[in-house]
Amino acid sequence: MGLRPLGEIDEATAGAILTIDLAALASNWRLLRDKVQPTECAAVVKADAYGIGLEPAITALAKAGCRTFFVAHLSEALRVRAISRDCTIYLLNGLTPGASDALARSNIRPILSSVPELEEWASYCTTQGTKLPAAIQFDTGINRLGVPADQLERVRPLLDAFEPALLMSHFAESEVVSPRNARQIAAFEKVRAAFPNIPASLCNSSGVFLHERPFLDLVRPGYALYGGNPTPNAPNPMRNVVTLQALILQVREVAAGERVGYGGEWSAPRPSRLATLSIGYGDGLPRAGTAIGRSGIEAVMGRRRCPFVGRLSMDLSIVDVTYLPDGAVRRGDMAEILGETIGIDELGRKSGTIGYEILTRLGQRYARRYVGE
Repeated sequence: MGLRPLGEIDEATAGAILTIDLAALASNWRLLRDKVQPTECAAVVKADAYGIGLEPAITALAKAGCRTFFVAHLSEALRVRAISRDCTIYLLNGLTPGASDALARSNIRPILSSVPELEEWASYCTTQGTKLPAAIQFDTGINRLGVPADQLERVRPLLDAFEPALLMSHFAESEVVSPRNARQIAAFEKVRAAFPNIPASLCNSSGVFLHERPFLDLVRPGYALYGGNPTPNAPNPMRNVVTLQALILQVREVAAGERVGYGGEWSAPRPSRLATLSIGYGDGLPRAGTAIGRSGIEAVMGRRRCPFVGRLSMDLSIVDVTYLPDGAVRRGDMAEILGETIGIDELGRKSGTIGYEILTRLGQRYARRYVGE
């Protein structure tokens, strides 16, 4: 969902509390900055800073030294500009038709990914009589956005009308060892050779950790800043940023064979103790995480992992706490859904999705607690 809460939610009455560690966010940015020096380290803050809140994230990253930010939509760019008047902002989704004037007024740089976009920006700059900056994205193999490599010569004459501030491309699978990475690096080198005097950027979070070290002039991490593992087959070098706790509404005993939740998909294999939590798919918790046939998501209670059971509801979920000592969990206690024990990558994997989706679906109904400011 990635939306800000509609109003302040009191922790004392909230069904769940989302704690966001801004010191960890800043530390993750500094780790990446130090790894790529002297290359500039930017920050991708699209989707409400991957769900943690754009304004607090920008404030913390700017204080740490970040000066360049990437967003997806103009609305996000305007929020960044309201916080920082002198930072550089790039618009990943490019130039939508007729948006040139709005971008120019707020000094926002579009990332031009097609010849029609290039032509529209060049025409606007010519009409205004000024060379405004923009980035140019070339497709090297992801086939999503980007000027095709065979259109390099169509691009060249348009560059006289504006300031080409950055050449870009985007990795398709930098999180794994793949020959495709080397092919994309080689393809982008050809682009750079065609436009040798323009700064260039290729690396996302995982790209920073490739052995080829294709750092160039600027790297633009996103997921890793928020605690996601940029090296999925190795230990996570990033600090955890988000902790999610849900309120325990009730603890109850059920007999062996009792069916639990909608559809009765899970039945108690023995006399069981169950905790009902004030969190569900309406709060961004993946419903597929409790699907039959999956290894199943868990919560941490009494310093032990406890499995979710039954079908996840919109507002509620059920966790099996049978093997915890009597009295270890009570009504009013909190269960940890995300944190140091269970990270966003694990929750995503066990839900049949990815940590990116977990982050950007963080719900509106949580009380948000910012620490480490």
